[in-house]
Amino acid sequence: MVTKNDDLYRLGDADYATSPGETLQDLMDEQGLTQRDLARRADLSPKHVNQLLHGLVPLSPAVAQRLELVTGMPARMWNQLEALYQSDLQRIQAKRDLEEYSGWLDSLPVKALLKRGVVPEVPGDQASRVQQMLSFFGVANVSAWDSVYSSLECSFRQSVAHEIKPGSVAAWLRLGEIAAREIKCAPFDQKGLRSALPELRSLTIEPPEVFVPRLQAICAGNGVAVVFVAEIEGARASGVMRWLTPEKALVQLSCRYKSDDHLWFTLFHELGHVLLHGKTDLWIEDGHHPDRNPKEAEADRFSGNILIPPADASALVTLKSKSAVVDFARRIGIAPGVVVGRLQHDCLWSPRDGNGLKQKIDLAQIGHVSA
Repeated sequence: MVTKNDDLYRLGDADYATSPGETLQDLMDEQGLTQRDLARRADLSPKHVNQLLHGLVPLSPAVAQRLELVTGMPARMWNQLEALYQSDLQRIQAKRDLEEYSGWLDSLPVKALLKRGVVPEVPGDQASRVQQMLSFFGVANVSAWDSVYSSLECSFRQSVAHEIKPGSVAAWLRLGEIAAREIKCAPFDQKGLRSALPELRSLTIEPPEVFVPRLQAICAGNGVAVVFVAEIEGARASGVMRWLTPEKALVQLSCRYKSDDHLWFTLFHELGHVLLHGKTDLWIEDGHHPDRNPKEAEADRFSGNILIPPADASALVTLKSKSAVVDFARRIGIAPGVVVGRLQHDCLWSPRDGNGLKQKIDLAQIGHVSA
């Protein structure tokens, strides 16, 4: 016999749930049983039978065994119908909850993720899109999303010129998490990473196709996954550092300014956090000047001193021409663009001077880059 419940069992994605009580009522009608008759034959109270018929109480395995003897329908089928009914109730409630989350979608860069092919197109209903975004972030619900992405142990270098969008920052961070999974790292080695700083610094003179894989390999060998993730509009983040595990740190770079001086300064700033600061600190750059955060200021000094050691920095005031910058950069073994960036930062040169010496960094042309 095929019942409405059998149809539902085959079409479990329907937007309704059919209780085992409907099948029970069909069988009672076929067999000429009243509620009172069934109650007497199954040794159940009339009230309990009435509640079963209306889906107000669950159909227990014990009752399923009694119904098998009374109706001839196997207990396993009653149990399957009850399990399906409860599953459908949960699915319907979950869909209603997801529809209520539609406002959350407005805070997320869905179009940007679609354009990058990170998430696929889905039917037009909001519930499907919410489910998709929860899956992308790897969380069960919006409450979990808030818990994870509003209290990440990380440090941002964000633009102070514009307001950031938390949803865009969260999406950018998630892309970094996903990219970092592909990088196998040795356990974190603080001493080894410090020893590798001169080699990392020497890479500033190399083109991206050379320095990117080498940079990633050196850092991975010392417990740091370095990933390049193109900026998402509204995130306005140049870099972030956080600990994925006690033995694996993540440094994520966006190259949002598309120049070598910003890239290298940000990299060593984040490595400064790795080497100087704790693994459990909550570091979120709020857009204020780094001097307001001692750890940010310390990371800035670390980066500046690695790129241009204090013993060499005293000569910066003497650099008055591009050729002088090139000679100075060659002498200390660093890219000329990094020197220009320092001169501009220290207000020794104007923001327009020397930009031709900077190397353009285009993520689209770099391998090992996430979407």
